[in-house]
Amino acid sequence: MARPRSVYACTECGGQQPRWLGRCPECGAWNTLVEEAVGGAGGSAGVSGLHVSSAEAGKPLRLGEIQADGAPRMETGIPELDRVLGGGLVPGSVVLLAGEPGVGKSTLALQIAASARSDAPILYVTGEESAEQVRMRADRLPGFPADLLVLPETQVEALAAPWREHDPAVVIVDSIQTLRSERVESAPGSVAQVRESAALLAAAAKRHGAALVLVGHVTKEGAIAGPRVLEHMVDVVLGFEGDRQHPFRLLRASKNRFGSTQEVGVFSMGSAGLEGVENPSELFLAERRGGAPGSCIVPLLEGTRPMLVEIQALVAPAGYGTARRTCLGVDDARLALMLAVLDRRTDVDVLSRDVYVNVAGGVRSGEPGADLGLALALASSRLDKPLPTDVAACGEVGLGGEVRRVGRIDLRVREAVRLGFHRVLLPERVVAEARPPAGAELISVGEVADAVRWLRAQA
Repeated sequence: MARPRSVYACTECGGQQPRWLGRCPECGAWNTLVEEAVGGAGGSAGVSGLHVSSAEAGKPLRLGEIQADGAPRMETGIPELDRVLGGGLVPGSVVLLAGEPGVGKSTLALQIAASARSDAPILYVTGEESAEQVRMRADRLPGFPADLLVLPETQVEALAAPWREHDPAVVIVDSIQTLRSERVESAPGSVAQVRESAALLAAAAKRHGAALVLVGHVTKEGAIAGPRVLEHMVDVVLGFEGDRQHPFRLLRASKNRFGSTQEVGVFSMGSAGLEGVENPSELFLAERRGGAPGSCIVPLLEGTRPMLVEIQALVAPAGYGTARRTCLGVDDARLALMLAVLDRRTDVDVLSRDVYVNVAGGVRSGEPGADLGLALALASSRLDKPLPTDVAACGEVGLGGEVRRVGRIDLRVREAVRLGFHRVLLPERVVAEARPPAGAELISVGEVADAVRWLRAQA
């Protein structure tokens, strides 16, 4: 057996160095090298059963002979998840599901196991909970997965025998940070353990043709825990977002080798688990109170799905010292840019005031198309003049105060009209070229000052 040795692994990129350095030479991050004890891999490589030997390597194929539909997708039974994945799980693929504690990762993983449409069994490996705890969570689901195979295990090598015996179509690991391998002499959750465990599981999934779902945690900064190399080892990276104080959850794909990364899934957390939301705009605007200053409706676009959200702003007199800026759901830099544009390009004084901005429903808006709606909400609150209840706004605002076009205006306008917002403020070039749907009135806005003058003119 090889003598154990120590290496220093980077928690950001996973790079290894023979000695400690203040800065990682590979990714340039500071103070990220952590000592890891690495033992010899030769004594346990044959025990794991999760490795692929060189004798089993495949032969090269001509690209023209490969059938594109050779690996049909397996529907998960959750339409919102299938939308984000691009149609379902691909056999042999590796999916990383990451999110904050308590957001609903384990619930979603258990619902995948309960509703996945497959004739082969599904294996649920739990390293954080006991089998009894998994059963208690499963009792709350509408479709009880009675045939689900539950394996409480934290050792990667122990998964080889059940994997060969049952040949599951889907293997769910909750979570990857709790697993450990005999090939690495370090604590579970360390850089070396996470990387080695994920590599062994991914190789086994591709060898057996099973879809592998890895549940991962995120750090307090919002990044996926463990080395960034883990994101490069998997095929799909899903981020589960949401405020635990709100029932809404958003599922986004930051990486997807089998589909688009522009789609988003909307879920609602209830007593029976996660439920897909087909019309998120109606739920986001269900409790909106019309006639209040500082509120503007903005049609956002998440992938191919338009969603209407309410941006709220409150401009109040500054108590003392520097004016305060607080925003939820909107980027700080975007808010600072809108305040500067309003101050220089219009006659609305907002720099000397406290400003509070919120996107109702716990939604986070990072799209430039929300600039015009944010500017109108700020001006409405400062002037104490509410926008009409049937008005929405969409457009990007430049530093010169000009309002620029955004993508897929037709989808945004149709969604606004469908929910009763018949007047939409849009960039003037878009209005000149657009063909509005029946019942829609498109209001041309060339500059943000024009939008403020239109707001003042409203009765």
